[in-house]
Amino acid sequence: MPALRTPAARGGRALPGVPTTPVIGTGPFGGRSAERVAALIARGLQQGGTPAADVLALPAEEESPAELGELLERHHLDVRLRAARAVILGRWRLQERTLARSAFFEIATRARQAGVPAYAVAGRSRLDSFDARILDLQLVIEASSERALVAAGRTLASVI
Repeated sequence: MPALRTPAARGGRALPGVPTTPVIGTGPFGGRSAERVAALIARGLQQGGTPAADVLALPAEEESPAELGELLERHHLDVRLRAARAVILGRWRLQERTLARSAFFEIATRARQAGVPAYAVAGRSRLDSFDARILDLQLVIEASSERALVAAGRTLASVI
């Protein structure tokens, strides 16, 4: 079945009130800064016809629950999600045992609660289909090189 795309994504005009901007939330990734990873994914999205992304660079270290809540509040995550067409989460290693109390898990949970589809880009994914379903991830793409991160963005542009 072909992916449904907004008129803006096909080069037309956006429908009033329909979000078109994806949010990219990623931390450092295989020696690359969070900003660099987000820029590479965003480049691929734009090559695929998606509007410029809203980027949320996440810290390398996991936060305590209180610090995590403060971090996401400081970055206005809930407001950003309400304005988002989709959220794309990046994590170098994606595995169930390291997700609890992580920014990745919290953003995926809030996206699900807001009705915003979530996608993941990982250098290596160890999630099984049950774990991906619990996080309500629509698609998980493995990408470990800069070229692969751009390609992941292009792939995501075709489905969001």
